[in-house]
Amino acid sequence: MSAKKSANKSSGRRAKSKAKTTSRSGEKSAKPSKTSKKHAVIEHELIPEHSKLSKKDAEELFEKYNITLKELPKILVSDPAIAHLDVEVGDVIMIKRRSRTAGETVFYRGVVKK
Repeated sequence: MSAKKSANKSSGRRAKSKAKTTSRSGEKSAKPSKTSKKHAVIEHELIPEHSKLSKKDAEELFEKYNITLKELPKILVSDPAIAHLDVEVGDVIMIKRRSRTAGETVFYRGVVKK
């Protein structure tokens, strides 16, 4: 065993591999780009639908439930599920989740920086 491999084993780290990924059909291809990864995140069946509320709809939500933006649960502006929505800090996100038992449920999140 070479010194480099034994050093990696003893430190508990694996050596970085520059190998290309292999598809199910056995074809070798380059790793997916960042944009295709982002697209894959929002299209995944386990990721619920996210949409940005208009300022008017957000105000109606606050009035209906007698709450403020600070009282909503938070979602980070850097969250991959909302990256495609062009959100800013202070926006309100509506999340629609589908369930076999409950049908469709709606949740709201306030966008924060950190």
